[in-house]
Amino acid sequence: MEGVLYDGLPREAAKELRLQPQGSEEARAFVSAFLKRSMPKKKDEAIRDALTRKAVVLEHRCARRKKPKRRKTKTFTARQRRELRLFEIEPEQQRYELFLPLHELWKQYIRDLCYGLKPDAQPQMVQSKLLKADLHGAVVTVTKSKCPSYVGITGIILQEFKHVFKIITKDNKLKVVPKINNVFRLETDGFISYIYGSKFQLRASERSAKKFKLKGTIDL
Repeated sequence: MEGVLYDGLPREAAKELRLQPQGSEEARAFVSAFLKRSMPKKKDEAIRDALTRKAVVLEHRCARRKKPKRRKTKTFTARQRRELRLFEIEPEQQRYELFLPLHELWKQYIRDLCYGLKPDAQPQMVQSKLLKADLHGAVVTVTKSKCPSYVGITGIILQEFKHVFKIITKDNKLKVVPKINNVFRLETDGFISYIYGSKFQLRASERSAKKFKLKGTIDL
């Protein structure tokens, strides 16, 4: 094998390639220098050991492409949202009649969600749909509360947070009503449902994926 590796080219081939014929020593030196340049940087002893013990495949190694890291989308913090007043409703916009179209849209949304809200619809099906429905635009009434001043408040839900409802009343007053210790009455096309706020302390997006368990009795 060594003789073939360091053997010189025939004269006819050298003439065609326009190369000067070299002796075996020169060929040996060229091969050694070429391998040193092509192989990873190692000591001479390691290179000789690699050449004598195993075959060396001279090929170009492609560098592995690093996967680009996904950049997380930047969102506003709770403090930044408060400073920007993103969820505040301006006083001139706190008028009940401005949100009546929103209530009409909500009623149509519930009808579509409950397959038309037909008179023979099962109450349990309607209640299960309402538990996961978006309540922005619904008209609710506080029927029970540990704080008597909340009882009787009726209006359209403008905003729902984890712990409170923001409700606009018919006399154009924006009320912030906590969910805890309050029971809300919700009526849609003759179907009446009651929301126990203490068990309803979730955001609208969280409610859509939550499984509610039926309970016989619920306290305020």
